[in-house]
Amino acid sequence: MTRPKEDTNTVRALQGLENNSSSVRLRAALAVGTTPAPEFLGKLIERCAIEPEFSVREMLTWALTRHEASMTVPLLLDEVRSERAQARSQALHTLSKIGDRKAWPAITPALLSDPDDDVARSAWRAAVVLVPEDQEQELAVALATQLGRGERETQLSLSRALIALGEVMLPALGAATTDLDPRVRAHAVATERLWRDPDAGFEFAIEEAKRIVALGGAGQEGQ
Repeated sequence: MTRPKEDTNTVRALQGLENNSSSVRLRAALAVGTTPAPEFLGKLIERCAIEPEFSVREMLTWALTRHEASMTVPLLLDEVRSERAQARSQALHTLSKIGDRKAWPAITPALLSDPDDDVARSAWRAAVVLVPEDQEQELAVALATQLGRGERETQLSLSRALIALGEVMLPALGAATTDLDPRVRAHAVATERLWRDPDAGFEFAIEEAKRIVALGGAGQEGQ
């Protein structure tokens, strides 16, 4: 019988996930993902909500993806409704990695416009992975309402999400180029430039877009 040894290894791994050393937590998450078992899921989910180190969070997500989606997805959907922003963000990130479209109904307009930028970015990435084909245009419209939001990192994340939807996002993007808010117009123009020239680079695209908007030429970008 090997059960006692397995129990010892499980306890050691679970304790490792709570260790004060980030390197120990990283190794523990790696061990859990290498030998996945249902008894690890609760602690993995719990740790995702509070883990301060990015590299450890990524390993926790990887470990969760190594478990059966039928077990992990329901737990992650509960976390998506958490009051803790990191819990929502990390759950959405993990759902995007699992790619189970049964999770799509959880991607609500409230999440896509979440006041926390990290949560919103995770929701955008998850949305473009999980969205059914017949709802891509509706998603593009919802994402376009967030144009002009935040700083460069947030704006680039949104541009990438829109571009990932493909041509279906162009009508929503085109409408945004005539928005009354110059930040929205500039972001829309920059996103369209990146769509047409992926090698342009976001910094160049956004600065060029600002110049176009300042000159009143945003409306010509889609022509």
